[in-house]
Amino acid sequence: MTEEWAAQNLYCPACPSDRVARQPVNTEAIDFVCSQCDAPFQLKASRQPIRNKVQDAAFDAMKRALERDRFPHLFLLRYDWDSRRVADLILIPRYFLSLSAIEVRKPLGPDARRAGWVGCNILLDRVPPDGRISVVASGAPIDETLVRRRFRAARAMSRVVSPERGWTLDVLAALRSLKRDEFSLGDAYSLEDRLTALHPNNRHVRPKIRQQLQVLRGLGFVTFLGRGRYRLKPV
Repeated sequence: MTEEWAAQNLYCPACPSDRVARQPVNTEAIDFVCSQCDAPFQLKASRQPIRNKVQDAAFDAMKRALERDRFPHLFLLRYDWDSRRVADLILIPRYFLSLSAIEVRKPLGPDARRAGWVGCNILLDRVPPDGRISVVASGAPIDETLVRRRFRAARAMSRVVSPERGWTLDVLAALRSLKRDEFSLGDAYSLEDRLTALHPNNRHVRPKIRQQLQVLRGLGFVTFLGRGRYRLKPV
């Protein structure tokens, strides 16, 4: 039912197309593709509220897709079963997902049909708010113009090559966690422990923070105000 709803109602946020085409059953990782710009999409639906942890597919397949920059844009849909209506729909552009936001799950036990299979969770609190675009909120659709505008702004992240993008996303998410638009270099340094936990093999976290501030400035997510002060672009 949710896939049928999506086939009838989803539009492409990446171009003016008002439809996306359903893909054949069992097409790996991709459920819909835009017939105009070929943007790929995956749909995950649940009657449970969309919280910070979303179950996804096999961990190894997810890891390969992210490393090769081949993961599709992700639609997360919550439906109200009693009213048979879509309650919430969130879009995550594919270049806003990194390995830092993927949590490996425990292997299935020996009595399971797929014993030993290892799945993963997507940790939404590690996806910067810039990459969590509301399409339907509390049953009300968000204006398509606003959705496409936010998608265009998020597309700047695609200019960072995949291996380096994880750091850029982690620094942006950490800066957003400060809960204020303006911050200092000292504020950015206060996030060192959080970033070290995500990248334990890097022993030069502060230089990396400074580097990523320059990257985010070039992408338009951060504005340098001078004298060690910065401003985050409003979401």
